[in-house]
Amino acid sequence: MKPQPEKTESTPVSAPNGESSGWEVKPIAMAIPKDTSTLPQGKYGPVFPKTPACYGFSVIAKIIPGREEHLYRQAKVMEQAVAAQPDVLQVLQAHYLRWVIFNIKGDNYLMYQGIFDTDFDKYCEDASMLFGQTGVEAIFEALEGWPADYASNPASIVKFFHDHQWPSFLEYSEHPYVSCDEIRKGLELRSAFSTMLDKMQ
Repeated sequence: MKPQPEKTESTPVSAPNGESSGWEVKPIAMAIPKDTSTLPQGKYGPVFPKTPACYGFSVIAKIIPGREEHLYRQAKVMEQAVAAQPDVLQVLQAHYLRWVIFNIKGDNYLMYQGIFDTDFDKYCEDASMLFGQTGVEAIFEALEGWPADYASNPASIVKFFHDHQWPSFLEYSEHPYVSCDEIRKGLELRSAFSTMLDKMQ
């Protein structure tokens, strides 16, 4: 049998779906098809592929006139909720979430962007459960068309996000396919090494 080359940190290792499965850090860019009809279908619509940046979406919806201050108030509620219980949003497995207000021809819109480890539909279902359990009023209540029964009807949230989703056509990551859990463990390991080195001095 021909001897196999020894794997090193710089040796690319690819999983069957193209994802990285090794410890190497190799930037990857991925083009996403414009035609979503070619994507596999889930319970609620097309299942968008996992990209080097994991899963995510950009949801854009019109703000109900006069509800802008609601958004800013709820931003403080969210800030305080996370400060009081840092893992309150952990079920979402989110790398980051962003809320942006912008104006088009006199009307205000909200853009909600997220990058997370679960797929699109599971994120929405988990978000619905989270709102119902925590009692934190949703920022999204300021948006036109947001379902009134969102806390008890996961499908209504998924439908809203599907209807208002603007898929990206290209995504890039400097550290592709790395999960929140892997990042968290890496930081814990670094902290443990730092503490060990301090004690050795």
